[in-house]
Amino acid sequence: MFEVLDLTRMANAMATRAGQRMGVIAQNVANADTPGYKAADLPSFAETFDAAGSTMRATKPGHLGSFDQTDPSPRHDKTAGAPNGNTVSLEQEMVKSAGVRQDHDMALAIYRSTADLLRASLGKSR
Repeated sequence: MFEVLDLTRMANAMATRAGQRMGVIAQNVANADTPGYKAADLPSFAETFDAAGSTMRATKPGHLGSFDQTDPSPRHDKTAGAPNGNTVSLEQEMVKSAGVRQDHDMALAIYRSTADLLRASLGKSR
């Protein structure tokens, strides 16, 4: 009877990706002193969205279709770093983690707004 809305599916994918990226950032921070460790990061959500190969379905001009998330693998940073070969910058990792928090908060806001809209359409209030 009820289908999963594409918008909630995308919000779920955004929150899942934020969790995955935070895990990669935590691993980078944990290995900040490991000689030869190369910092890793996930591709952007937009790149993941494009790589998923999902076809855009437009019911009206400007409408988007569904999103099927793929499991992105971390990319390793190949830039020069410390003399021991480590490329982790704690400052960059802190900035990345702040961005991940914003992404996660946005996904939750989308989910809440969608839930509120569905409740309103059913005639139920919060």
